[in-house]
Amino acid sequence: MKANIFNALIYIVFAIGIFGAGDLVLDEIRQSNICPKILGIPACYIILVCFIVPFLMHLFKGPNSIYFALTGLAFAIALVASYMQFTGIGECPKTANGTPMCYYSLALFTSLIGLKVMFLKLK
Repeated sequence: MKANIFNALIYIVFAIGIFGAGDLVLDEIRQSNICPKILGIPACYIILVCFIVPFLMHLFKGPNSIYFALTGLAFAIALVASYMQFTGIGECPKTANGTPMCYYSLALFTSLIGLKVMFLKLK
């Protein structure tokens, strides 16, 4: 029963992340230069992939190593971006109310990692 709750929470976090990152990717396609670039690739593209692939791994019971590798990569990107935003070294895209999206990304990927660990322990 508890595993089902964690499973549902994982899906909710994925839905929030995929819709949020997907919307940002659409803005990047329409307007360009909204997302900072990592090795020439807009970071929002990377983050969207880091939501979609782990979602599919969780949904279809794929390898947990892929799930954790990509959520861990996105966590690291969000952590560095949040640090840079906080210190003024860099600039993250912002929500309509002015909150840097990298802060939300950090919270979502932290949640996905923590929820998956708890889910696996209960399963």
